[in-house]
Amino acid sequence: MSLTDSQTVVTVVAGLAILAGLAGVVVPGLPALPLCWGGVLVWAVFGGAGMVGWAVFGAATVVVAGGTVIKYAWPGRNLKRTGVPTSTLLAGGVLGIVGFFVVPVVGLVLGFVAGVWAAERLRLGSNQLAWPSTVQALKAAGLSMLVEFAACLVVTALWLAGLLLA
Repeated sequence: MSLTDSQTVVTVVAGLAILAGLAGVVVPGLPALPLCWGGVLVWAVFGGAGMVGWAVFGAATVVVAGGTVIKYAWPGRNLKRTGVPTSTLLAGGVLGIVGFFVVPVVGLVLGFVAGVWAAERLRLGSNQLAWPSTVQALKAAGLSMLVEFAACLVVTALWLAGLLLA
């Protein structure tokens, strides 16, 4: 099946959105899963893929919803199990956001680490006791990114399969 010019443009735009979503896993400010999902939505609505497009979009929606839930629940459960309180994560999140604007790109990570460490230092009263919680928070952030990237890759694979089938 050959694509019309408008279908080609839609496919390229959808592909660029999906690529931006994949990059968004590591680039602060780019919403990874919503970009991948939006790229598939644009392709399903305007790409002329018919029922294949809607089937791919439905499967992508399930993957994105599941990935979003797992992205927060799994690392959060691990942190609760290791004793890192929610207030510590909030402090890390707030300083991460501040860091993002103060030191572009790496400031998010630096601020998050500094916030977790400072909150745990205040709570536990010792540098040595604060560090293990900081390491656990970093592991949780890494796990969250890994889950998000895996979900983005599955959405990408679904979209590519849809391109072949449409």
